[in-house]
Amino acid sequence: MTKKEKKQNKALPIILGILILGGAIFGFNEYRYFSQHIDTDDAQVDGDISPVIARVGGYVQDILFEENTHVNQGQELVILDDRDYKIKVEQAEAGQAGAHAGVGVSEAQIEATSANVSTAKANIEAAKVKLDLAQKEFERYAALVKDGAVTQQAFDQVKAQKETAAANYTAALDQYTALEKQVGTSRSQLTVSNSGVTQRQSEVDFAKLQLSYTHITAPAAGIVSKKNIQKGQLVQPGQALFSIVDTHNLYITANFKETQLEKLKPGLKVKIVVDAYPDEAFDGEVYTFAPLTGAKGSLLPPDNATGNFVKVVQRIPVKIKLLASEKEIANKLRPGMSVKVSVAI
Repeated sequence: MTKKEKKQNKALPIILGILILGGAIFGFNEYRYFSQHIDTDDAQVDGDISPVIARVGGYVQDILFEENTHVNQGQELVILDDRDYKIKVEQAEAGQAGAHAGVGVSEAQIEATSANVSTAKANIEAAKVKLDLAQKEFERYAALVKDGAVTQQAFDQVKAQKETAAANYTAALDQYTALEKQVGTSRSQLTVSNSGVTQRQSEVDFAKLQLSYTHITAPAAGIVSKKNIQKGQLVQPGQALFSIVDTHNLYITANFKETQLEKLKPGLKVKIVVDAYPDEAFDGEVYTFAPLTGAKGSLLPPDNATGNFVKVVQRIPVKIKLLASEKEIANKLRPGMSVKVSVAI
């Protein structure tokens, strides 16, 4: 055996030993890491996406924003042609004015009828006095006519005056009753008129509310996306116009295997690496767990009671809060970005 062959025979065990040692160190490090961490790359950035929907129909008069730009909550973004809605407000206000006029008429009728009731009550008292006098006069003449002190003709005149006084008294009573009923009717009419005013006020408020909907504002602060309207376009109530992504309220949705959930709990620290920024890690913490698996929450959940069964490991969506500053998150992250998360247990 030559010296060269002897050197090769000695080098081979050394190289093999180095490889075995390196593999052992690598395996130990991997074992130690995975015994202290739970990883998944089935995760993405999520956030609140607010759809902006037209509440009334109309032609788009003006668009006050550009797509993919930041807007503030309450900022006016779209103006619809509001001429039709202004006319409806004017019509409702005219109806309200008429209802108020009806209330005024009912109140005047009540006042006038109440005054007539007082007069009718006085007429009753006067008629009663006349009736009492006529009754007494009639009784005197009735006694005198028996004695022949007065003529039958004089007695008949007194009798006629008594009957006339009685009729006048009855008429005064009837008039008083009728006027009291008229007052009650007028008061009922006033109640109806007041109800009409309330209804007209509701119509005015509704017309003004519909008018306000022609000025479409941002429901939340964020970045405008998915714009699908143009100036002059006719939009319908309920039509989606665009969406606003709230970049200051982003979070991570990580889909962990059900076999990984045993050691997961809220509050655990998380390292997050976004595919777009592989050299930078974000900090987070486990926040909440979904109440059902992703498959069970899908449009067509699987039914394992039918056909052949193949056991598949299910995944549970877990919400992870980002602990970085809002500005840093808003400048770099967007909903839908793929990430890898590592939870320290």
